[in-house]
Amino acid sequence: MVLVLSSGRKKFGRCGLSNKFSTRTAQNKEEVSFQRVSLKMGLLQLTANENGNAILVSQSSWLMKHPSALDTFEQMMNIARGRKIVVFLDYDGTLSNIVPNPDEAFMTNKMRIAVREVAKCFPTAVISGRSRNKVHGFVRLDNVYYAGSHGLDIAAPLPSSKYADQKHQNRIADEMGNEFALFQPAQRYLPAIRKMLIALNEKTKSIKGVVIEDNKFCISVHYRNVLDEHFCTLEKLVKSVLQDNRDFRISKGKKVFEIRPDIEWDKGHALEYLLETLGFSSSDDVLPIYIGDDRTDEDAFKVIRNRGEGFPIVVSSTPKDTMALYSLRNPTEVNKFLSRLVTWRKKTSFCKLV
Repeated sequence: MVLVLSSGRKKFGRCGLSNKFSTRTAQNKEEVSFQRVSLKMGLLQLTANENGNAILVSQSSWLMKHPSALDTFEQMMNIARGRKIVVFLDYDGTLSNIVPNPDEAFMTNKMRIAVREVAKCFPTAVISGRSRNKVHGFVRLDNVYYAGSHGLDIAAPLPSSKYADQKHQNRIADEMGNEFALFQPAQRYLPAIRKMLIALNEKTKSIKGVVIEDNKFCISVHYRNVLDEHFCTLEKLVKSVLQDNRDFRISKGKKVFEIRPDIEWDKGHALEYLLETLGFSSSDDVLPIYIGDDRTDEDAFKVIRNRGEGFPIVVSSTPKDTMALYSLRNPTEVNKFLSRLVTWRKKTSFCKLV
């Protein structure tokens, strides 16, 4: 199987429409698309189309640039020794498998145990496109910090001094009386989001397989179960709703349209916010680890690359354009990596008992 990697200034989707989706990722100047072509010598390969010249790149070549975090674990931990590790995790496709019904994207008990143990050893946060309450309901761990809506809804241990605007940041208490800081920079967009949800449900109700997911500060339009012949109609309907809402942008994920406020805030900003509230923003020995599989995770990968310290790890079983330095193939390998991380820490230091 060969993957064709194509890039260009003007993009056209499979419906023949100009692709105006804003990805705002590390590759915001050039979008990347893949399509399967063939298999050569038993190795997955992709053809990079640069200025009209095709360049064949094998999966083994891609792995040389983005080596397995399992194969290079010892080298990574040699770098991490003596550093303050902070772990950031995406949810869908990272802690759980991608499934046809987004409401059934449950993580395994084995994965939950691994994340719980990691959080005993290192400050740990889950940054997801799901609503914060929804991803908390999936993970069901109280020793983990949560950021939902692609970082637009963050529950942090303390308020940030850099983001002191009380319109966005407040101290609240949970049912147990534990205080935490709630950061929500897109609150003013909620009325428009409510209206878009109504419009999307109404306009797409005749298309079988569409799932409109309310993620509080963003909307996910899942089309994994939509027939190919209905995709173009769905795309037009979704874009038509955005025509009346110019303060929002749309991007494509894995069989999903993501609609969110067009503001300068993403998973990368969420990572920086959490590092700051955890007291690591000015620390020169902090080493963030971010594991994710989606385009939106590229913003976090870029932040780590710009810091010059840390391990951005992409979850992918096939070659893809990414800012990540390391790779894992699937959630099973994520579980193995997290478990090895805990074992390594227990050999070199102590972890919390609870």
